[in-house]
Amino acid sequence: MKINFLTQIFIAFVLAVILGAVVGPSIEVVSPLGDAFLRLIQFIIAPLILATLVVGVAGHGDLKRVGRMGGKTVAYYLVTSAIAISLGLGMGFLFSPGEGVDIPTESIDESAAETEGTEGIVDTLLNIIPTNPFESLVEGNILQIIFFALFLGVAISAVGEKARPVLTFFEAFSEVMFKITGLVIMLAPIGVFGLVAPIIGTHGLGVLLPLLQVILAMIAACVIHVVVTYGIAVKTLGRMSPITFIKGIAPAAIFAFSSASSAGTLPLTIKNTTENLGVSKGTSSFVLPLGATINMDGTAIYQGVAVIFIAQFYGIDLSVMQLLTVVLIATLASIGTAGVPGAGLIMLTLVLTNIGLPLEGIALIAGIDRILDMFRTSVNVIGDASAAVIVDRKEPMDEEKAA
Repeated sequence: MKINFLTQIFIAFVLAVILGAVVGPSIEVVSPLGDAFLRLIQFIIAPLILATLVVGVAGHGDLKRVGRMGGKTVAYYLVTSAIAISLGLGMGFLFSPGEGVDIPTESIDESAAETEGTEGIVDTLLNIIPTNPFESLVEGNILQIIFFALFLGVAISAVGEKARPVLTFFEAFSEVMFKITGLVIMLAPIGVFGLVAPIIGTHGLGVLLPLLQVILAMIAACVIHVVVTYGIAVKTLGRMSPITFIKGIAPAAIFAFSSASSAGTLPLTIKNTTENLGVSKGTSSFVLPLGATINMDGTAIYQGVAVIFIAQFYGIDLSVMQLLTVVLIATLASIGTAGVPGAGLIMLTLVLTNIGLPLEGIALIAGIDRILDMFRTSVNVIGDASAAVIVDRKEPMDEEKAA
């Protein structure tokens, strides 16, 4: 019987914990496996972000085609993603899952961290604009890569048919990167084993206790985001009772929770929004697939909680500018990474890389990723539905108006 991927990761995590506890510090011999996996993850980040963002913006940013509906949909998704990542950070501080476990690390460049902490807001914003985009790609400057990709995607849309060969190239390039990413992610069980076993062997089983707090923080943030953020949005902008909304989308949310797949839930999401929530077919067929591509509120919450956990776990204090950077990167990156296998892992990696946190912390999160994935997928689907309700009230499709 073939073991599914998530089960493989869980088994690797359990084996790493058992062997690390039994063997002790000498288990450090397997650490190259984890180091190699982290290097593979880092190796795909820059080209993956460039390709997927360009296609995401150019493919959905044709203003002549999507008009005001597209603008409102994208704006809503970006705003709620920013709220979600902020909420995740807040719950991370509130629950403090990594407090009391101080793991020394040499992964931090202290001088760089001090620079990030003292750098002004104006300088930070100016540094987002690359003077040489190719240098940004070489150095792996994520914010500058995102800036370049966004402008490139918008320009491709503005040029139109003449730029079609460029868009075709990036579409093919993104498919190639999806394939490479899929191959790298397949090695995650080996990477998790190579990363977790040395941590347990060196520091003992006590380092696992904070993971329960991570789960509780994630659940709290998801519930608040659904009840408060989406509840207020559908009430004020969509003119619909939040209770009616939750009841209508509940079947899709439950299926998303069990399957942990936004794309797999899409047919049921469309069915629920049209039949239970009264959204026009034209609106749901546009907004929901777009949401499955760029809306990652649940994943954004996950980023916030995970970042705080990892920072506290390693005894690192994050500056205000680093926290703002997390919000900015997670919000902008949501445009292009939602359809990538292992999107949460890739997104967390680029966030940690950009603010200088140890990537080794990803291994601990990966051990409970299946549980977290169920909650964040449900939030993603509910967020898509809320956007469909709001956009349909504000900008119904012309054919539906005529009908």
